[in-house]
Amino acid sequence: MKKALLGFLVFFAANKIFAQESDIAINQKMARDIFKELIEINSTSKFGSTRAAEAMAARLKSAGFDDSDIQVIGPDQQHKNLVLRFRGQGKFKPVLFICHLDVVEALPMDWSVDPFTFLERDGYFYGRGTTDIKNDDASLIANVIRLKKEGYKPNRDIIIALTADEEMGNANGVNWLVTNHRDLINADFCVNPDGGGGDLKNGKPVNMAIQTSEKIYVSFRLEVKNKGGHSSLPVKDNAIYRLAGGLTRLAYYDFPVRLNETTRKYFEGIASGESDQVRTDIMAILMTPPDTAAARRLQTSSAYYNAMMRTTCVATMLSAGHAENALPQTAQAIINCRMLPDDNPDNVMAILKSVLADDQISIIRLNTSFDAPLSPLREDITGLVQQISSVMWPGGRVTPIMSTGATDGRYLRRDGIPVYGISGMFGDMDDVRAHGKDERIGVKEFYDGVEFMYRFIKALSSDKTDEHQKPE
Repeated sequence: MKKALLGFLVFFAANKIFAQESDIAINQKMARDIFKELIEINSTSKFGSTRAAEAMAARLKSAGFDDSDIQVIGPDQQHKNLVLRFRGQGKFKPVLFICHLDVVEALPMDWSVDPFTFLERDGYFYGRGTTDIKNDDASLIANVIRLKKEGYKPNRDIIIALTADEEMGNANGVNWLVTNHRDLINADFCVNPDGGGGDLKNGKPVNMAIQTSEKIYVSFRLEVKNKGGHSSLPVKDNAIYRLAGGLTRLAYYDFPVRLNETTRKYFEGIASGESDQVRTDIMAILMTPPDTAAARRLQTSSAYYNAMMRTTCVATMLSAGHAENALPQTAQAIINCRMLPDDNPDNVMAILKSVLADDQISIIRLNTSFDAPLSPLREDITGLVQQISSVMWPGGRVTPIMSTGATDGRYLRRDGIPVYGISGMFGDMDDVRAHGKDERIGVKEFYDGVEFMYRFIKALSSDKTDEHQKPE
């Protein structure tokens, strides 16, 4: 009798393991198929995002989502967005997930493989968008389909918005939805995988980033005008020399170190993993006031650390003169600034004027910008990332970050919806290929990222109460 019972238990356990392994294989195949389909749809700005949006809508409909909960909409036929509402119990306000469908251009002649053919080779998936950011597009679609098939009923609506034109910075995606269809994406908060993710160092996970803020983009044109003349009769008052003098002064200027809640916690989190001198310097900039000598050493050791500490402005374009045998009548330079979230263009312009120290160098602001406030650190969100990450990647650290670039999250932050950049996709921090040649992601890292997002979506939408969850 005991032998029979033992045999039954062994048989039952083996079948359970087999069933679990079978489910994993099925879910991974679905995610891979969706990923492949997305990679092989050319969604660069020339072709637009509509085909990709329609392809994902078709998959959602086949999985049993109601047509009325699937919207494919946009400002024109080429730039359409997909918006899905996964209906929940309505206990709490919805959570929104955004991810863009468009990718930057990829010229086949520049790649060693076809950028728009999905290729698995040597443990990697290759193709344009494998890391920016069709991997997370595929993850979101695969996971809501998986949850639908499992009969999962979230405690709140889950909204998925796969959007157009993020790479071109145009207003066809999230900004268009906020402006024209705010009701479709209104949420307690937003998760933006494009702003987060993990770093591998020598193949090991070392850092999981949660983006809670991003820098603000603004550019200025510097211009010097002069009467010019014949090049055979040079004078000291030369437009090129005057502009060059101002640019040299700017090159040696550093905006003051100013940490916010996100960057302070970021530096606190990474300090323990750094070398002795870098760790000492990080602790020194965390003091009030920050140690300027330590900040200079960090600036020299890491352009990234420098960008995290302060507003930055850098010359990116230069033009002058109209003929090789004439004195220049005009000299111009473009200065691109990435402001801290609590900085403003008027303050930056005033500092530039002071640094240039020349009334003959005019400064013209080239683009509008807007405040995109920091998203407050919420334990109900960051705590879940920490819990899941500690199980999936033990030993790795979770830290908030401020993006030095820009994402579509800024439009939502501006409109009052906090945004958190969260993704389970890891990549080699010393081999970043987004926007570059032979873009790729590790096969294991892709599947792990999909599994992370599955667990995270369920954790966000399972029954629980805390002070941050408000009834609709």
